[in-house]
Amino acid sequence: MYLSRFLSIHALWVTVSSVMQPYPLVWGHYDVCKTQIYTEEGKVWDYMACQPESTDMTKYLKVKLDPPDITCGDPPETFCAMGNPYMCNNECDASTPELAHPPELMFDFEGRHPSTFWQSATWKEYPKPLQVNITLSWSKTIELTDNIVITFESGRPDQMILEKSLDYGRTWQPYQYYATDCLDAFHMDPKSVKDLSQHTVLEIICTEEYSTGYMTNSKIIHFEIKDRFAFFAGPWLRNMASLYGQLDTTKKLRDFFTVTDLRIRLLRPAVGEIFVDELHLARYFYAISDIKVHGRCKCNLHATVCVYDNSKLTCECEHNTTGPDCGKCKKNYQGRPWSPGSYLPIPKGTANTCIPSISSIGNPPKSNRIWPNISSLEVSNPKQANVCDNELLHCQNGGTCHNNVRCLCPAAYTGILCEKLRCEESGSCGSDSDSDQGALQRGCPQLLLLAALLGTASSLVF
Repeated sequence: MYLSRFLSIHALWVTVSSVMQPYPLVWGHYDVCKTQIYTEEGKVWDYMACQPESTDMTKYLKVKLDPPDITCGDPPETFCAMGNPYMCNNECDASTPELAHPPELMFDFEGRHPSTFWQSATWKEYPKPLQVNITLSWSKTIELTDNIVITFESGRPDQMILEKSLDYGRTWQPYQYYATDCLDAFHMDPKSVKDLSQHTVLEIICTEEYSTGYMTNSKIIHFEIKDRFAFFAGPWLRNMASLYGQLDTTKKLRDFFTVTDLRIRLLRPAVGEIFVDELHLARYFYAISDIKVHGRCKCNLHATVCVYDNSKLTCECEHNTTGPDCGKCKKNYQGRPWSPGSYLPIPKGTANTCIPSISSIGNPPKSNRIWPNISSLEVSNPKQANVCDNELLHCQNGGTCHNNVRCLCPAAYTGILCEKLRCEESGSCGSDSDSDQGALQRGCPQLLLLAALLGTASSLVF
């Protein structure tokens, strides 16, 4: 009898653990923009923040090289094999497919051996610098969700800068510097992401970690997105609620992971020694076999789908929004200023839907239905009564609309639409009691699940 009870409790614990373990990961999906719910007034739409799934963004980019004739093979030339820099009988010939190394080979499938790769011309014009800019453009704002990974088939460069643009390549900002000697190359002390913290996560650093020169087993360079996420979400990225909360409230942090273009500036090839071997300049070149960029279309939390049509990415906007990034309200839905969706409160967020303009509402029909007071749309006399409506103006954060007159808010929220934390009014949001209450609320789904399972188990076992 006791054994059966033990086995039942053990099975219960395994079930609870399997359900609770990934729960924080589910918080970060935001994969539904609206769902139908049943209320006393009938079936209505419940709107929530939403975003596209993360995907391989290299499928949608355009690549540009500067100088444009920097790719090897025109005219044909020989170069030295990696791993044996004095065996210089390899040929690059743009007119022969088997010997060509065009830029698109940086983004093809790498499941075969040997790897395919783009390759630059060799450093035959030394001492003139051998420098290449590789620009990746999406013609769309994207949000990075995973590490940027660059795999070299030559040695990793002695000097390199990764840059980003937020305005389609008109201006550029450094993302990270890479060098064998940061102080000499960029007048910066060497650091790694591990040296950063929540307060310095936006710092632009120079790292020597990925510039070890001409070594066959050292091909990869990273720009660490996930390590920066981990400062807020924990080392296993399980506390996504914390990360999304920071992204929601800190524009600079959100912009840090947002790009329209990336630029890889190759400034000096892998030399491997102090001096350049001028007798064997065919040893020095750049070759990249793979570039990985994972992210999602930025749709301002107003869409779950981003379509690629006519070589262009566009959000399929919900919440009565429109534009490539869902960045404005649709015509006749400008009853209040456009606003991006919000990740908060977890797990549904706030949709911040665009609502009908005054002119589009027209005259109320002759019926018993109470139409919303336009003052609640923030465009009319604020002294009139505040009115909610499940179709035109939706109560937030779990609030319910009472007789189309006002939102009945949960204890922790206040405001016309229950859009504000009550503690904000008293300035106590940072207090220990508030933190404890928030922690308890975050744990509620798990505790309720555990209680339900325990109740079921007790009825079965005892």
